[in-house]
Order: sequence, then C-alpha cells, then structure tokens
Amino acid sequence: MQIKKLFGPLLAGLVLLPLAPGIATASTLQWRPCKEIAHRWSPGDDRTECAMVTVPVDYAKPDGRSFGIAISRIKASGRRDGVVLFNPGGPGGSGMNMPSSVLRSKAAGLGVHHDLIGFAPRGVAYSEAVTCADDWTQPDPALSPKERARFVAERDGRNHQRCVAADPEFMRNLSTANIARDMDRIRLALGERKIGYYGISWGTALGAQYRTLFDQHVDKMLLDSVMAPTLDLVEMDRGQLTARENTFHEFAAWIARNNDVYRFGATGPLVSKALLDLRARQTSELDVFDDLITSARRDWAESARRLAGLRDGTQRELVAPPREQTMLGWDSEQVGFSPFQQTSVMCNDSAGTRDFEEIWRSRQELVAQLPVSGGYGKYDDRCVGWPLPATPWQFAGGTSPLQLVGHSHEEITPIEWSRAMRERIGGALLTVEDDQHGSLLDLPCAAKAVEFFDTGKTSDESCAGAPIPPARR
Repeated sequence: MQIKKLFGPLLAGLVLLPLAPGIATASTLQWRPCKEIAHRWSPGDDRTECAMVTVPVDYAKPDGRSFGIAISRIKASGRRDGVVLFNPGGPGGSGMNMPSSVLRSKAAGLGVHHDLIGFAPRGVAYSEAVTCADDWTQPDPALSPKERARFVAERDGRNHQRCVAADPEFMRNLSTANIARDMDRIRLALGERKIGYYGISWGTALGAQYRTLFDQHVDKMLLDSVMAPTLDLVEMDRGQLTARENTFHEFAAWIARNNDVYRFGATGPLVSKALLDLRARQTSELDVFDDLITSARRDWAESARRLAGLRDGTQRELVAPPREQTMLGWDSEQVGFSPFQQTSVMCNDSAGTRDFEEIWRSRQELVAQLPVSGGYGKYDDRCVGWPLPATPWQFAGGTSPLQLVGHSHEEITPIEWSRAMRERIGGALLTVEDDQHGSLLDLPCAAKAVEFFDTGKTSDESCAGAPIPPARR
C-alpha cells in the first residue's frame, strides 16, 4: 500500500473523521493546499485544497480496520448552494484533479454556486493504492490461437490470486457498492445533508449505485457516457465491438457521400466492399489498418486520405490516428490510475462467466458476426481465475433529479447502454450527436449541465457534438 508515500504529510497533520454515526461538521476536516502535501501535485495550483476522510475497509465491520480516502476541493466562487462530487471513470481512475479540470471546461459555471469535490476511490492513489506486479511470461508460439489465449488468461488469473492473497480483506471489499458507501462518508465529513454528483463512464455506475443506496442524500446527479446496468465483461466486449463495427459502416457511408474526393464508390455497401478488399490485401499491420477504417469522426478525412493513398500506391507507410483508450473513463491521464484496482472492482462486481471455454466460444461468435472488429475484445477474460465471489450490481430507481447523457455514435459506452440504464433507474436522457467518450464538458451544451445543477431542469433533447472535418485529399 502506497498511501504514506503519496499523502504522508496530510496523514500526519490531520485529525481523521471518526466512524461514529451522524452528520459530521465541515470543521472536522483540516483542509490544506494540495500542492503542499500531495505527491506530484502541480506547484502552480493555488486553489485546490485536500483532506482525508476515514472509512472502514469492511462496512460489515464498522469498528474494524480503517483507512483514508483522499478528497480535494475548490470552493464556490459565488453564492454557495451546495457541493458536487466528481468521478472520471475507470474503475481505477482518480478524480482528485477533476475540480480544476471542470473549471477549465465549458462547464466552469458549475463552480459558481457549488464547491467542486474530487476524490480518489479506495485502491487508487492517494487512497490506499493497490498494485499487482505484472507477469509477462509469453506462451509458446507453437500453440494454437486458443491455447495461447488460454495460457495468457490462466497466467493472469494466477497472478491475480497471488496479489489478492497479499490482502484478501481489502481486495474483497473493492466494489462499486463500497465506493458508493465511501462517497456517503465524504458527504458526512463535508457536513452536507445532500450532495450533487457528476460521473463519467464507470463513474455512472458508481452514481447509480449511490442513488440506489442513498437516494435521500442526492441533490442532483448527472451521468455522462453511461454504463449498462449489468456488468458482464463478455457482453461489454460485445457491445463495444458491435459499436466499432457500426463505426466502420458509418465511415464507409461518409466516404460514399464524398465519392468525388476519395473514389471508393458512391454507396455505403460499395465502399464497405472496397475497403474490405483492400484490407484482405494487407500482409502486415492489420490492426493499424483496422484502426484507420474505424477511426473517430474527427479523423475521418485524414483516414480516408490515407486509405485512398494506400489503394493508389502513394501511401507507403501505414499510419493510423491514435485510438482513444477504452479504459471506461479518462483514466490514462489521471494521477494514480490503478489497473489492478480496475480488475478488482470489475471482477468483484461482474455477473459474467469466468469459464475460459465459454469466453472462447463467445470470441469466435464475435469474429464471425463482426469481421472488422470482432477480434479486438479487451475485457472478456479479465476475471478467469479471479479467486473472490462476485456481487453483481443491483441498481434501482429513485426520486432525486437525474440527468443521463448518451453519445449517439460512441464505441466505449454505446448509446444502447444509456437507454438500458434509463429503463432501469429512470431519469432524462440528453443525446449528444458525437462519438466522443464523456465529451459533454467540452461542448457548448455543457451549459445544460450547469443549468441542471443550478435549477434541477433536465433535458430529453439532443445537442451537437464537434463537426466532422470536410473531406480532402
């Protein structure tokens, strides 16, 4: 556990919250500038304050072992009406920098009437971070593809078993439900009867869980790029890869509308066939080619130009635009991202199979159904060999104001997941016409988020995303 290295001065200088019931006063917390106490904090950040809140490792044993949850705050700049907590997704991502990120976004107005509160979930630096050394032993290349995949899945399972055995109590309590309970301890520490919440990606599942457990303590909740209401890693791969296959066909239709520029064909099916024929001629770097034909909309003009050059022999080097990391959030850019915390939460929460044979059959079905994207799953075998039992999500509706935000062409959290979550827990659904994960903060319609937290007004409308660049050669 790395908490003392990362947040040692704060631990030494604070009186941590007791676990006694009741609402704590805000004066219980001793806020200090994050830059003075938090390892790797930006020295130029003069606004963000940090503190610690104690929580039990196991909520079934409230008087047992405890640890500190790191929180951050930027105070409201105007008349204060409450607080908004933030989570960027993951699981495994830290929200400690989110207050300052929000104030740099198009939703900066959230900080006028609300204290903006970030936190590092349990298992993430600065909150008792967990790590697990990777085992990169590679399978014998002479093995069949199935046996190589089995080798990797079982290797990772043994590695996870070893890491869980180092602290089984902490690991079995890494769950969305317990992180939601930690959020309520933060609410108590802040002295608030109700809290607002803004969650992105897996952070939407965290919000749904908090609202299920503590609806009476929700002021307003906004969930952007919404997870499905049931976590099944096989089905999660299926949903994401189906959306990626759809991106290929949407890209082909866009190229067809610009046939005078790219000359692949005047209809979507003709372009799809031409691109698949070009794909079949690739003798190496097929993954790079597939990234080109399933690229983000902002890259379509450049991707189409490269593909036309590859067809015509003028493009010799196959270079694809960078794909967004599908880690279910903005995790790769967040301080303290913990891959093993992500695995722990997913496997402790997932309702899906851990049987390799079932997983392999599903993979083969996807490859047959989705010829472009079916072979690019990331999550289905994550929990093979995971030694702890799962407690699947059980979300329910509530009465507190709820705004869901889905993205009509997104691959990471497909729009169908937003609709399924709305069916399960209610709320209004704002549809953003783009393919970007968690992009509401970056768009003009972020004003709807500010209005929602200020007034409670929800929206079932749609709003524009960033435009597709014009076709060019």
